[in-house]
Amino acid sequence: MNLTSKWWKKMSSKEIIECRRCGRKQGIISRYEINLCRQCFREVAEKMDFNKYS
Repeated sequence: MNLTSKWWKKMSSKEIIECRRCGRKQGIISRYEINLCRQCFREVAEKMDFNKYS
């Protein structure tokens, strides 16, 4: 197995997580199984009882 095939195997076995609201694949907050992108999280964070401290 060369370097390229090792990289492809590693990347293809990784699960791709999407945002629940908009379907974006980048900037996902997956902690606590929220699975929202950071933009959507900022919009609904107060409704989910998250507080902003800064």
